[in-house]
Amino acid sequence: MNIELGNKASKQAISDFGIKNATVHWNLDASTLADLSVKQKMGIFSNTGALAIDTGEFTGRSPKDRFIVEDAITKEYVWWGDINIPFDADKFQLLYNKVIDYLSGKEIYAKNAVACASDSHKLPLTVISEYPWSSLFTHNMFLRQSSSEIDSFKSEWTVINAPGFKADPLVDGTRKHNFAILNFSQKIILIGGTGYTGEIKKGIFSALNFILPYEKNILSMHCSSNVGKDGDTALFFGLSGTGKTTLSTDPNRNLIGDDEHGWSKNEVFNFEGGCYAKCIDLYEEKEPDIFHAIKEGALLENITFKEGTNIPDYSSGAKTENTRVSYPIHYIKNIQKPSKGPVPKNIFFLTCDAF
Repeated sequence: MNIELGNKASKQAISDFGIKNATVHWNLDASTLADLSVKQKMGIFSNTGALAIDTGEFTGRSPKDRFIVEDAITKEYVWWGDINIPFDADKFQLLYNKVIDYLSGKEIYAKNAVACASDSHKLPLTVISEYPWSSLFTHNMFLRQSSSEIDSFKSEWTVINAPGFKADPLVDGTRKHNFAILNFSQKIILIGGTGYTGEIKKGIFSALNFILPYEKNILSMHCSSNVGKDGDTALFFGLSGTGKTTLSTDPNRNLIGDDEHGWSKNEVFNFEGGCYAKCIDLYEEKEPDIFHAIKEGALLENITFKEGTNIPDYSSGAKTENTRVSYPIHYIKNIQKPSKGPVPKNIFFLTCDAF
């Protein structure tokens, strides 16, 4: 018997995903998810009220362990290679069943959310997580739904996130015990063996990288974006750490988004409802908007604290140089509402050496 708690979505039950005998918390708010994480000794609160957690073995994404199921939809239209690695459909189903069995009987957390701020291209999704802080990340990073929207919510894509499950490469067809697999026929993203939250957001980004260009003739972009008072949209492209998030949070312009966008015939729109900023060498004087966004509801990842305190030491890369914080986009003062703007007037390519 499943026990379903919280703001249950009217058209969904956890049994719809095959999970049995679980205690499911639906659509919990940020404060509750943070409190549960601390209560379960998975994290602590910083001096500003943000939840600080460690993602464990993995402090970044593992591109060589990201797979796409090769099927009738993807076989002829995916550029297979080092980045898009094919995965057998039958192997996927067997691995999915293992993960579902692993989550059955556990206390788990489910979120209904939406990707894409464009009214014409919204992607409803359900993210099922083993840990409460993974659900907090989902709350921060995607478009949050009101109670009335949840009542009539109908999910299109599902993310199953089970960091504690480890695959057997010899049996399951993975490279190592961690994996992130996209299945376009079933509209499922299956993640296991890694607690790094970026796999969740990049899983959805990968899905949109196929869906939008292939099905809707929309360019999907890894970039930040803002807009001026005269409606002049700017895009900032660059590798991780080159300044996309920093430059897009300009006090004189409205932020559209800091990482993932679509460019249609008439507009640029954010895929997400939050920001995922690097924290290494973060200082209030240098990046005040990001610094002040690290407050109650924000999620800090893999940072260290100044000795004997709960004050983050952002200069430390002791755990990883890829220290991160996620927070809802409205934690930034100057934002575009909704998160979209006219077609771009200026495009910047950032060539800073991140190392």
